[in-house]
Amino acid sequence: MANPHALNKPDVGKTGLFNKEHLKRHEVMLAFTILIISTYLAFTSPEFLTLANIYDLINNYAMLTILACGFFIVLISGGIDISFPAMTIISQYVMVTFIVKFGGNFPVAFALAGGIGLLLGLINALLVNRLRVPSIIITISTLNIFYGLLLYLSRGVWLYTYPEWFEHGPMLFSFTAADGYDYGLSLPILTLLATIIVTALVMTRTSIGRQIYALGGNQEAASRMGFSIVKLQLFVYGYMGFLSGIAGVVQSYTVLTVAPDSLLGYELTVLAAVVLGGTSIVGGRGTLTGTLLGVILLAILQNGLNLLGISSYWHSVVIGLVIVISISVTAWGQRHKVGI
Repeated sequence: MANPHALNKPDVGKTGLFNKEHLKRHEVMLAFTILIISTYLAFTSPEFLTLANIYDLINNYAMLTILACGFFIVLISGGIDISFPAMTIISQYVMVTFIVKFGGNFPVAFALAGGIGLLLGLINALLVNRLRVPSIIITISTLNIFYGLLLYLSRGVWLYTYPEWFEHGPMLFSFTAADGYDYGLSLPILTLLATIIVTALVMTRTSIGRQIYALGGNQEAASRMGFSIVKLQLFVYGYMGFLSGIAGVVQSYTVLTVAPDSLLGYELTVLAAVVLGGTSIVGGRGTLTGTLLGVILLAILQNGLNLLGISSYWHSVVIGLVIVISISVTAWGQRHKVGI
């Protein structure tokens, strides 16, 4: 059996160096693009660089970033999970129903929603592992199953009632700005920071993170090295499910409404952000930094379209174009690598 710690050694091979250099170039290009678009919006819309807009932008896109962190890990492993919008809504719906009826606090809300999401994610993992069917087929199926069960049990009823403590979450380092509004580290921002830190530590400082990269690079080789494929898949899809539940709490806090069908189609937005960040759709290559840059670029694009008064119907067009361009760049990089 090969030594699992061999993954700790830097890849100094020609392909490994290309991957790292290509990802760095991609991240630099993303950062440069963000700078150009931000500069343009700063001149065309006086509201873009205001504290209020930036603060709202971070809070409103906290859920997207949290889900992107989980989706990033799934893609790195060589899989794909399309069912997370349903897992998010189910976790959210059950959590809100529980705290309204029985009371609680934010730790209870996060534990309940995260636990339900984790359970649904583990179901995905077991189906992917046991049925030997491409994960996209499995998760499209579970997406419909989860949504169908939720709509049947909830009768499509929206939830609007929340406990008073939920409507007024924690706010660290708060202050009142000149515009009269309060700012600080809100619940969405705190949850977002915690998710980024944990995901970064898992993928860069633990053996399981290196094993996930190995799994996405070559599942057969990872198995020969002694890695447990089923355990890695349980972790990957379980983590995606757990973050789906956490994202559900964040969205509930942000909009104070639960609509059973509110996230239909949201998987494309998250996919666009992660792929835009340079993560390979076939697994084994990508960075969390690139994913975060992809989220920032997508958020700025959508925010800019709103500020410029462009119809929301064009937002879907922009997201579609972003996916096509990102995949095209990735495919070009793969062909260039082969030609080295």
